[in-house]
This record gives sequence, C-alpha cells and structure tokens, in this order.
Amino acid sequence: MVLDLVRIDGSQGEGGGQILRTAISLSAITGKPIEVTGIRAKRQNPGLRPQHLTAIKIVGDLFHAKVENLQVGAEWVRFTPSDRFEGGSVKVDVGTAGSIPMILMTVVPAVSLSNNSLGIELIGGTDVKASPTIDYIRHVVADAYRNIGIKFSSDVLKRGYYPKGGGIVQSNIEPCKAPGTIELLNGRNLEPKITSVCSQLPRHVAERQTTSALLALEKKGIRCQNYTASLETSLSPGTSILVYSASDFGPFIGGDSIGELGKRAEAVGTEAAERYLESSLAQVPVDAFLADMLVLPLALAKGKSRYRITRATEHLRTNLQVASRIAGCKYGIEQQGNSHIVTIEN
Repeated sequence: MVLDLVRIDGSQGEGGGQILRTAISLSAITGKPIEVTGIRAKRQNPGLRPQHLTAIKIVGDLFHAKVENLQVGAEWVRFTPSDRFEGGSVKVDVGTAGSIPMILMTVVPAVSLSNNSLGIELIGGTDVKASPTIDYIRHVVADAYRNIGIKFSSDVLKRGYYPKGGGIVQSNIEPCKAPGTIELLNGRNLEPKITSVCSQLPRHVAERQTTSALLALEKKGIRCQNYTASLETSLSPGTSILVYSASDFGPFIGGDSIGELGKRAEAVGTEAAERYLESSLAQVPVDAFLADMLVLPLALAKGKSRYRITRATEHLRTNLQVASRIAGCKYGIEQQGNSHIVTIEN
C-alpha cells in the first residue's frame, strides 16, 4: 500500500532544522513519505547543513529509504521509507563539529519508536553552539524519555568542540513498542547537580564555571552539594557546563552553556545556572528546551499527555504543528498564570 506524500513547509513558524528532524523521524516510524520544502528558510545560511544531511542519511540508510535531493544547501528533500530496517551497529563521522546531540535526537526516536534497536558511534561536535550539550541529552533528555518508555545511552569517549569536532559518542538505542503518556504538571524541589567540563584548558576553567553556577544558585536560596569539574580530551579547546535536576518521575529540567573565545568562565557558569533557575524557581517540571523534544514521542502515544512549562517557544509551537500533520495528534497550549500547560492527545 502506497501512502500519500505529506508535504511540510520548512519555512513555517521558527523555520529551523527541528522541522526537518521531526518530519524525518516521524516518516521513518509511520512509513509515510514526506517532502519538506523551504528548509531552514529563515536562517542566515538556509538549506541543509552537514549535521542535518548526516541525520537524514543515517535514518535513510537504516530504513532503506529513497531520499531525493540530499545535498548540503538543499532547500527541499523528499524522504520515502521502506518497510525494512537494518540495525546492528553503525559508525558515522559528521566530518565537522556538527552537533551529535541534534543527530541523536533524530535517530533515537526513529529507531526506538519503530520498535528497533541500534548501536551507533557518532564522531563530531559534543558541545557546540545552537544545540543542547551532550550532557543535557545524557542527564535530562534520556531520563525524560525513559519515563515515556524510550531507553538509550550516550557515552562520551571524547569531547568535540568547534572548529575541529572529533568528539566521539557511543549510543545504544533500545526498542519501544508503544510510547507511554505523561502527566507532568507539578514541580517538586529536587536539589540540582552540576557537571562542568573543560578540554585543552587548565582545570581551573571548569572549576570557575562550577563556582559561579553555585553562587548564582545560592543567591536564589538553592543548595547544591553534588557537583563535578573535570578535564577531558578533545581536538579543539572548549568547555561546557550543565545544571540540572532529574529523577524517574520528574522534574526534568536543565540549563547548559558552552565556553566561547572571550567569554569568561564565570559568565558561562552563571548563564547555565540562570537557564536552570527559569524553570526551577517557577516550579515547573519540564524546561523550555525539553518541551519540544517531548512532542515527537507523545504525538505517537495513545491517550492524553500534559506537561507544564514556563514559556511556549516558537520552536515548540512549530514542532507541535509538524507532528500533528504527520501523526494526526491533537494539541493545545493553555496559559495558566506564569506558566503554560501543553496537551498532546492521540
């Protein structure tokens, strides 16, 4: 049976790469062919970037898909999955500092929610601009996904920063027959943890990041007794830090930040703490970044899911629109005081 082609406007809403990642993953899971046009139309350098191309190629190869116009800079792509899946283990080098976390967020749901397993080694950027850090994926997203029924690991063998990349992450993805719904409406006080890393820089850089994050938390009356500052290997110098709270049943909130040339370690630590505090002080159980990462699996869950967030980003609204177009779910965002409740129902 040949399913009708679903056409997605890649320039809608915030018009970024998330539209493409969600569409490709859902196409692979549902078997529906898709065409995405106007890819990243609102970005400075529109069209497919290497990390998007890599993600589509991995999913395309795994699902024996017919992929048309797959090239860097492409403004449209057509993706037609087959009913065959070839798992086992794969190794992929992005060839740049392209974001490993973003690639994982395309591959993990596609593999797991089609009830398949995979071992994958990715070489590229672990902690880069305009992307969650790999620690955010490991400590926040993985816990939240486990709550839905999606289990995956992501072990960092080497850090990868701009410009050389070369970071190595090994991930094992387990099958999920059917994702579960979630009800995450009330935050609870869970003492945060901090993990700070630097590479090819003195250890005190990671320590200063940690200290400034601790001070920012203390100013708001939040204690943190579980923190680490470590030195890890990489090809290019770089740093990252994550402040987070996660448990089996929530909250799932985190704030991360990466070092940049001319940006003091203290500013990096403070920025991560402030991102964490946005959700923590509002006592919401899901942070603004995780909010749109939950859309894809919950769009396929039978029943109603609800979760509370501080703010509804354009990213989230766009992702809900794309998911509903392919998966047929209903959704809503309702403002309640200083927070919003997202509802997804199938």
